[in-house]
Amino acid sequence: MKAIFYSTKEIEKPLLVKANKKKHEITFVADALNADTACKAAGNDAVVVFTNDEVMAPVIHKLAALGIKYIVTRSVGTDHIDKAAAEQHGIKVSNIPAYSPQAIAEHAVALAMALSRHLVLANHQCHQYNFSLNGLTGFNFYGKTVGLIGLGHIGAATATIFNGLGCKVLGYDVKPQNLDNVKMVSLETLYKVSDIISLHTPLTAETKHIINAAAIRKMKNGVMIINTSRGGLIKTSDALAGLKRKKIGYLGLDVYEFEKGLFFEDHEVDQVRDPLLSELMGHQNVLISPHQAFLTQEALQEIAAQTIKVLNRWARKS
Repeated sequence: MKAIFYSTKEIEKPLLVKANKKKHEITFVADALNADTACKAAGNDAVVVFTNDEVMAPVIHKLAALGIKYIVTRSVGTDHIDKAAAEQHGIKVSNIPAYSPQAIAEHAVALAMALSRHLVLANHQCHQYNFSLNGLTGFNFYGKTVGLIGLGHIGAATATIFNGLGCKVLGYDVKPQNLDNVKMVSLETLYKVSDIISLHTPLTAETKHIINAAAIRKMKNGVMIINTSRGGLIKTSDALAGLKRKKIGYLGLDVYEFEKGLFFEDHEVDQVRDPLLSELMGHQNVLISPHQAFLTQEALQEIAAQTIKVLNRWARKS
């Protein structure tokens, strides 16, 4: 099979080459897939994409015209792919159903703990030779109530870590779950009683803006919200309003509602910057990382292996 990999990072290439074992003819491009770069897929059977690639109907139409038969995303989420348009053209779509859920879970907890203990501020002050303790008082996680929205592989892995910290873990999922270390509750109850809320649900029409002004009003004053799933789960303008009112005490984001075209690239020299994101970053109780929760050696190896397995499966059936 011939496959082109879009949005390929240098850290991925050797792992993908090793996993491929010369089974398929693969091409790597750093460019994101969009209407302008779709032409690069000519002569291939499959395109392999990532979360910030543009795989909506207009692009899929172009891919179909080029003879593309398969699309695989190097991610669990598929919200960036118009699956109906792909089906219309007979293009098969696959994701990576699970890879190192501990990587994302550990990053979510790292964001939470760094926020609680003001580690970014403390590090900055120490580098300035300011060793004052003023403004650095945090809180213990032991005994706190953590609400997890979404209890798939990643949510379950996150629950295990918070349990280990001595937290009471509550969970909400649209599908019934039976986890020994999680008490299932309604979304209303989760909002009302959680000290920390962590998001681990896919982005769908039903979950878009699941964290909005109405939801935030139901939460505890000073609640901590962590999102390592998809940016669109939070209505950013409502979260910003919650921060200003001090209803939200801490906000940790590895994803951002408007990250497409922004995250994964260096924009330090850009003259025009995202005003909403810039305002968020002006708050000391906001911690943002650039969609890196998946970025561990173990996770990258598993993503590479699972991606090639998908190509192997399609090659056998073709």
